[in-house]
Amino acid sequence: MHRYFLSRVLQSVLLLLGVVVLVFFMVRITGDPASLMMPRNATPEQIEAFREAMGFNRPLIVQFWDFFTHALVGDFGNSLHFKSPALPLVIERLPATLELATAAMLMAILIGVPLGLLGGFSPGSVLDSLARLVGLLGQSIPNFWLALIMILVFAVRLGWFPSFGRDEWKSVVLPAFALGLATMGQIVRLTRSSTLEIRSEDFIRTAHSKGLLPRTIYTKHVLRNVAIPLVSIIGVQFGYMLGGSIYIEFIFAWPGIGQLLEQAIGWRDFPMVQAIAVFTSVAVLALNLLTDAAYMIIDPRIRYGIRE
Repeated sequence: MHRYFLSRVLQSVLLLLGVVVLVFFMVRITGDPASLMMPRNATPEQIEAFREAMGFNRPLIVQFWDFFTHALVGDFGNSLHFKSPALPLVIERLPATLELATAAMLMAILIGVPLGLLGGFSPGSVLDSLARLVGLLGQSIPNFWLALIMILVFAVRLGWFPSFGRDEWKSVVLPAFALGLATMGQIVRLTRSSTLEIRSEDFIRTAHSKGLLPRTIYTKHVLRNVAIPLVSIIGVQFGYMLGGSIYIEFIFAWPGIGQLLEQAIGWRDFPMVQAIAVFTSVAVLALNLLTDAAYMIIDPRIRYGIRE
């Protein structure tokens, strides 16, 4: 167990180092970073002064070492737009993104898991058709298109929910559903297919022959085995929601990290972009480690190093 987890930690550290290298070079491979960060109407003298102030005229290896050592302590420089340290501004937006991602994931789980279980236990029924339909829609509908349609129908025409902002509890419903539909579709399809596979196992037939109640079989035997692949999907998709909700936050004017990233790109605030990229990478890697830990708890074969 410890060896497996330590290997995952080592892999995460190596991935994080790769992210830091990528973030450093992503500004420089597109051209002169000073010219990219400065306004279009800046004079050559202003660009040269900015290049010297930011240290872009130093050797590349010196610039990278300076960026790397500062990034280790969370220092990504000052935001060019806000004129203050970039990382605290990112952390300030984290609660809004966490709220949106948590609401989206809860919707996906609370709808997707029961629907997948019902569809898997009654193949060919109306509930099974509904489960397959939700799985198909979740995998095929772009979330930004869905967000616009939901605003038009439920906010503009029906007036049930606000179309933007983060004020009352109603304001999270539309963006959370738009963000979580793809994950809901994956959860429905995975739960249904896993349930269909587990239903034919010998231990399920033995449980039925012992006279156990269907509810006991569902919760104690089926759901626990279905949870093994679900843990991976939920962990990965929650990380995606934290780092990949830029379109949803932009459309709904949700004041989270995604909206801040969109604004930073528009402002050409590259210190802010770098801080967001590294911070979200750390969050995703931490979630993956938590997922691995939960996987070891659920599946004893991983805990004791047993392989099929």
